[in-house]
Amino acid sequence: MLNRRILRVKAFQNLYAYEQCRSSNFNLAKDQIREAFLPDLNSMEVQDKVQLKRDAAKAIEIFSNNLNAEQLPTGGVENGKIIQEVKNAINYFHKANQKDTDFLLKNMISSAERLPQLYLLAIQILIAFSDHVAVEGEKKKKFSKDKVQLSLGELNLASNKILSKIRESAEFKSACIRHMADIDDLELEIREWFRDYVKPLESYQAYMKLDAPTLEQDFYITDEILKKVIFKTEAILSFFSEKDMNWTENRTIVRSLASKVLKNVKDNYELEGEVLPEIALNWEEDKEFFQNIFNLTVENDEANRELIAKKTQNWDIERIAQTDKIILSMAITEMKNFPSIPVKVSINEYIDISKNYSTPKSKQFVNGLLDVLSKDLTENGQIRKSGRGLLDNR
Repeated sequence: MLNRRILRVKAFQNLYAYEQCRSSNFNLAKDQIREAFLPDLNSMEVQDKVQLKRDAAKAIEIFSNNLNAEQLPTGGVENGKIIQEVKNAINYFHKANQKDTDFLLKNMISSAERLPQLYLLAIQILIAFSDHVAVEGEKKKKFSKDKVQLSLGELNLASNKILSKIRESAEFKSACIRHMADIDDLELEIREWFRDYVKPLESYQAYMKLDAPTLEQDFYITDEILKKVIFKTEAILSFFSEKDMNWTENRTIVRSLASKVLKNVKDNYELEGEVLPEIALNWEEDKEFFQNIFNLTVENDEANRELIAKKTQNWDIERIAQTDKIILSMAITEMKNFPSIPVKVSINEYIDISKNYSTPKSKQFVNGLLDVLSKDLTENGQIRKSGRGLLDNR
């Protein structure tokens, strides 16, 4: 299925989406309070608009400072409506957050489970381009008066060693059936995409001039078509976006997985057996990790932010990049709640995410802060590792 690095990235993306939802819910709850203290236009009584604004402001202040409080402060609050509206707003805020959490978690799992189908479709398109070249070659031979007017290089993609090995792989065929990766209805599009985007490619024109491409050259052209045509052409990207509502977030991951298939074939070409890389051993176990890292980060976010704030006293916690706060919170959650994962593994994984998904200075910031936090949390017993998790703790 998928390795845990990809699952961490997917969880990070959904936690970022959750933070956006949470911020919107916070503002909607405040709007709810303001609306509750608007003048009643149907009332015959005189409305004290100034006092209503003061009451709304007081209610918003109490709401903002007591989102997770078990009991609301009532001292100095004479208007019972203020406390009631604060309660209503807090209830709305938490219910909306829970609804968004449930939706994102469900969508996160289904989106991850769809990734294999998407990268298999990308490989299928590559193979379809190869098949198209073979078919066109046969047509030219059939209708040529001189029997053959093809240069040897024109059929290079048809006999591409990388694609031939994948095409003949029982494992690949089985995976396509299992994940319903089927492009049989794209025959017309394949012809058009090849004509408009592959054939004009400078690297493809150079490839056709080769008399006998090496394995490395076969790999190079497939990777070029993958990256410069399949994952850059608007028409092809539209095909993928119709398949996946999370395509914008998934595109980079899918491209990486498809490229990994090609590289795996090149590196293991002489070996018998698998052409697909070992992307995961146990999806049920990895899915549990995936769900837990999301849920536990949401549950422990407030405590994690307090830890971060203590170690960044010269920084306003609100000035730290939102992406960095999420990455740090995920890392702290993982170090504390997953005893079989070594601390160094967790730190390195989140440094890597910060390099790709946060600010240019995030790598150093995340690295330094996690190093300090991991030592403190280990010393006070909040990080306890066992089994494989002890490998880097000697």
